[in-house]
This record gives sequence, C-alpha cells and structure tokens, in this order.
Amino acid sequence: MKVVYKIIYPNGKIYIGKDLTGSINYFGSAHDALVASDFTAEQRRSFTICKEILWESENGSDTEVNQKELELIRLHRSNDPAVGYNRWPKFRPQL
Repeated sequence: MKVVYKIIYPNGKIYIGKDLTGSINYFGSAHDALVASDFTAEQRRSFTICKEILWESENGSDTEVNQKELELIRLHRSNDPAVGYNRWPKFRPQL
C-alpha cells in the first residue's frame, strides 16, 4: 500500500509525506533541527504526534504518489513555515 500522510505535531504544525511501502511505523523525514527548534527541552521529553492517511493506493505508480504528495503539500500549505515543516516546494505566498 502506498500512502500520503499528514503528521500533526503538538504545536499544530504539520508535515506531509509519502510512504511507498505502507509501513505503519514510518513517520516521515521532516528536518530534525527544524522541528526541534519549535520545542523546549522540557516539551521534547514527552509529546504525542498524530499520523493521518490522506490518500492511499494499492496499485498507484511512484509518479502518481509523488504528484499526490506535492498536491497535498500545497493544499494544506505545509510548506508555509507558519503552518508546517515541509520545505519543498518553496512556499510562495499568494499576493
């Protein structure tokens, strides 16, 4: 099962990623230092994140998964530093 998921951190910020293996134990590759900078040492001692599957496919191609991930990053604005931890594609605010 291939999936695109959303990770929700305790501060409300999100990360959207993909998993081409369907692993229940995969929680993405958000930049560690970027996430850590939003939490105090005490807050880092214990916190809960939520993983929500936004899209899944048993037979979708890797290209389709990549496209869906990009679409959902833009839809949820997780590449906006005020909203989330995705840094690609570069966020460009609408004027």
